[in-house]
Amino acid sequence: MEDQEMQLKVRRVSDKFTESMYVLANEPSVALYRLQEHVRRSLPELVQHKSDMQSWEEQSQGAIYSVEYACSAVKSMTNSSLYFKNIDSLLRQAISMKEQISSSQGRRKRAADASALKEGGEKHGSGM
Repeated sequence: MEDQEMQLKVRRVSDKFTESMYVLANEPSVALYRLQEHVRRSLPELVQHKSDMQSWEEQSQGAIYSVEYACSAVKSMTNSSLYFKNIDSLLRQAISMKEQISSSQGRRKRAADASALKEGGEKHGSGM
Protein backbone atom coordinates (compact mmCIF):
# COMPACT_ATOMS: atom_id res chain seq x y z
CA MET A 1 0.00 0.00 0.00
CA GLU A 2 2.79 2.30 0.81
CA ASP A 3 4.37 1.44 -2.47
CA GLN A 4 1.25 2.38 -4.39
CA GLU A 5 0.96 5.59 -2.46
CA MET A 6 4.56 6.42 -3.22
CA GLN A 7 4.05 5.68 -6.89
CA LEU A 8 1.00 7.93 -6.93
CA LYS A 9 2.97 10.76 -5.35
CA VAL A 10 5.86 10.24 -7.75
CA ARG A 11 3.46 10.21 -10.67
CA ARG A 12 1.84 13.46 -9.49
CA VAL A 13 5.21 15.13 -9.06
CA SER A 14 6.41 13.93 -12.44
CA ASP A 15 3.14 15.06 -14.10
CA LYS A 16 3.43 18.49 -12.51
CA PHE A 17 7.07 18.67 -13.49
CA THR A 18 6.24 17.63 -17.07
CA GLU A 19 3.41 20.14 -17.23
CA SER A 20 5.70 22.89 -15.94
CA MET A 21 8.38 22.02 -18.49
CA TYR A 22 5.79 21.99 -21.25
CA VAL A 23 4.47 25.42 -20.21
CA LEU A 24 7.99 26.85 -19.88
CA ALA A 25 8.99 25.44 -23.25
CA ASN A 26 5.91 26.75 -25.06
CA GLU A 27 5.40 30.05 -23.24
CA PRO A 28 8.00 32.03 -25.23
CA SER A 29 6.67 30.75 -28.54
CA VAL A 30 3.10 31.64 -27.52
CA ALA A 31 4.28 35.10 -26.47
CA LEU A 32 6.16 35.56 -29.72
CA TYR A 33 3.12 34.41 -31.67
CA ARG A 34 0.95 36.94 -29.84
CA LEU A 35 3.50 39.68 -30.52
CA GLN A 36 3.64 38.76 -34.20
CA GLU A 37 -0.15 38.74 -34.37
CA HIS A 38 -0.33 42.18 -32.73
CA VAL A 39 2.32 43.65 -35.03
CA ARG A 40 0.65 42.22 -38.11
CA ARG A 41 -2.67 43.84 -37.10
CA SER A 42 -1.39 47.21 -35.96
CA LEU A 43 1.50 47.85 -38.35
CA PRO A 44 -0.54 49.06 -41.38
CA GLU A 45 -2.35 51.59 -39.20
CA LEU A 46 0.95 52.79 -37.72
CA VAL A 47 2.43 53.18 -41.19
CA GLN A 48 -0.60 55.25 -42.24
CA HIS A 49 -0.23 57.45 -39.16
CA LYS A 50 3.46 57.96 -39.90
CA SER A 51 2.68 58.93 -43.48
CA ASP A 52 -0.01 61.37 -42.30
CA MET A 53 2.36 62.91 -39.76
CA GLN A 54 5.06 63.40 -42.41
CA SER A 55 2.54 65.09 -44.69
CA TRP A 56 1.35 67.36 -41.88
CA GLU A 57 4.96 68.18 -41.02
CA GLU A 58 5.65 69.23 -44.62
CA GLN A 59 2.53 71.40 -44.66
CA SER A 60 3.49 72.91 -41.32
CA GLN A 61 6.99 73.70 -42.53
CA GLY A 62 5.52 75.44 -45.58
CA ALA A 63 3.15 77.46 -43.41
CA ILE A 64 5.96 78.40 -41.02
CA TYR A 65 8.09 79.55 -43.93
CA SER A 66 5.20 81.66 -45.27
CA VAL A 67 4.58 83.27 -41.89
CA GLU A 68 8.27 84.03 -41.38
CA TYR A 69 8.46 85.54 -44.86
CA ALA A 70 5.38 87.68 -44.20
CA CYS A 71 6.82 88.85 -40.87
CA SER A 72 10.08 89.88 -42.49
CA ALA A 73 8.14 91.74 -45.19
CA VAL A 74 6.12 93.63 -42.56
CA LYS A 75 9.29 94.48 -40.63
CA SER A 76 10.94 95.80 -43.78
CA MET A 77 7.81 97.86 -44.52
CA THR A 78 8.06 99.60 -41.14
CA ASN A 79 11.62 100.55 -41.99
CA SER A 80 10.48 102.02 -45.32
CA SER A 81 8.21 104.71 -43.86
CA LEU A 82 10.81 107.34 -44.85
CA TYR A 83 10.51 106.24 -48.48
CA PHE A 84 6.72 106.41 -48.34
CA LYS A 85 6.92 109.96 -46.93
CA ASN A 86 9.19 110.96 -49.81
CA ILE A 87 6.81 109.39 -52.31
CA ASP A 88 3.90 111.24 -50.68
CA SER A 89 5.77 114.54 -50.90
CA LEU A 90 6.68 113.95 -54.55
CA LEU A 91 3.07 113.04 -55.41
CA ARG A 92 1.81 116.22 -53.74
CA GLN A 93 4.34 118.26 -55.71
CA ALA A 94 3.30 116.54 -58.93
CA ILE A 95 -0.39 117.26 -58.23
CA SER A 96 0.41 120.90 -57.47
CA MET A 97 2.40 121.25 -60.69
CA LYS A 98 -0.38 119.61 -62.66
CA GLU A 99 -2.88 122.08 -61.21
CA GLN A 100 -0.57 124.99 -62.08
CA ILE A 101 -0.14 123.70 -65.62
CA SER A 102 -3.87 123.18 -65.99
CA SER A 103 -4.69 126.65 -64.71
CA SER A 104 -2.07 128.28 -66.95
CA GLN A 105 -3.36 126.32 -69.96
CA GLY A 106 -6.88 127.39 -69.02
CA ARG A 107 -5.80 131.05 -68.98
CA ARG A 108 -4.06 130.70 -72.32
CA LYS A 109 -7.09 129.00 -73.79
CA ARG A 110 -9.40 131.74 -72.50
CA ALA A 111 -7.03 134.38 -73.82
CA ALA A 112 -6.85 132.61 -77.17
CA ASP A 113 -10.65 132.28 -77.26
CA ALA A 114 -11.06 135.96 -76.38
CA SER A 115 -8.63 137.06 -79.09
CA ALA A 116 -10.33 134.74 -81.55
CA LEU A 117 -13.65 136.31 -80.65
CA LYS A 118 -12.22 139.79 -81.15
CA GLU A 119 -10.74 138.86 -84.48
CA GLY A 120 -13.90 137.11 -85.48
CA GLY A 121 -15.97 140.09 -84.39
CA GLU A 122 -13.82 142.51 -86.36
CA LYS A 123 -13.97 140.39 -89.44
CA HIS A 124 -17.65 139.93 -88.99
CA GLY A 125 -18.21 143.62 -88.32
CA SER A 126 -16.16 144.78 -91.31
CA GLY A 127 -17.73 142.28 -93.60
CA MET A 128 -21.15 143.82 -93.12
